[in-house]
Amino acid sequence: MVYSWGVLHHTGSMWPALANAAGLVAPDGRLFIAIYNDQGSRSRRWRLVKRIYNRLPRPLRYPWAVIAMAPTELKAAATAMIAGRFGGYLRDWTRPGPLRGMTRWRDVIDWVGGYPFEVASPDEIFDFYRERGFVMTKLVCKGAGSGCVQYVFDKPDAR
Repeated sequence: MVYSWGVLHHTGSMWPALANAAGLVAPDGRLFIAIYNDQGSRSRRWRLVKRIYNRLPRPLRYPWAVIAMAPTELKAAATAMIAGRFGGYLRDWTRPGPLRGMTRWRDVIDWVGGYPFEVASPDEIFDFYRERGFVMTKLVCKGAGSGCVQYVFDKPDAR
């Protein structure tokens, strides 16, 4: 079993990294990966936001993260307020969440600062691994706004 969840797209050499992961899977083995979904112009914009963050002098990085995430966070705050859960939204900024173990602020910095940032469509990933003898056994796409697409591939024994 080879497991690489949300890592290979941050190497700066995603396709060679995907090939390296494939090479580690034994016959009758299984590969679990999560790769950022190619969302076209949206992905290109986020790549630019992340590149700028990482090129900025350190004192300017946090303000840039605030600017980059302001639309998303204002929407989340308004949604929480309308739903009567604004206190929970505020607590998320100071207490690590159960899913990722980070405060909301640390998650913002993790997202905005996550560069290199490479993406691929499900078709590209499927074709890449099919050409290497893998069979996809599971695909999880959580909709157009999802960050990562989750894949499980089996490597049949060729004997």
